[in-house]
Amino acid sequence: MRAPSPFWVVKCPDCSTEQTVFSRPASAVSCSVCGATVATPTGGQAKLRGELVRSLGG
Repeated sequence: MRAPSPFWVVKCPDCSTEQTVFSRPASAVSCSVCGATVATPTGGQAKLRGELVRSLGG
């Protein structure tokens, strides 16, 4: 059985750009286009502010 992918494709809530993020980030992840926060760390899996489009490699 394969483990779930640690990478997600997330859509920015402000500009709708898609970008790949680590599912367990140590710091907040900002959109590479507009700078909005798309994911925040929680000590486990990230809390997404953007929309989860898909998991990579899973």
